Amino acid sequence: MKFLYLLYADESKMPAADSPQMEQQQAAFGRYYEELSGRGMFKGGDPVQPSKAATTVRVRNGSTKTASGPATTGAEQIIGFYVVEAKNQDEAIAYAAKVPSAAVGSIEVRPIISSS
Repeated sequence: MKFLYLLYADESKMPAADSPQMEQQQAAFGRYYEELSGRGMFKGGDPVQPSKAATTVRVRNGSTKTASGPATTGAEQIIGFYVVEAKNQDEAIAYAAKVPSAAVGSIEVRPIISSS
């Protein structure tokens, strides 16, 4: 089964781009990627730009409206995503708990509806 991991964290608490903390974080994500890839579980994923770069699109009664910023407000915003192949929901949750940002944010795990 495929699962979507939505990675959430408080952007105001993220390490600066050129800081030793960011290097440590990137190394931790690299190790996590290697583990998923080595097991054939990694299907896709990337970090995303900060929420201030987001545009929210809504269509109501045929009229398209856009707004700067994320669709939802709150301290935790999406910082990235993974698509993971797991045997079942329990395995997906176990590997979500290993995502480095889970220690400071949250990981939303959603089963993906198969189109085949």
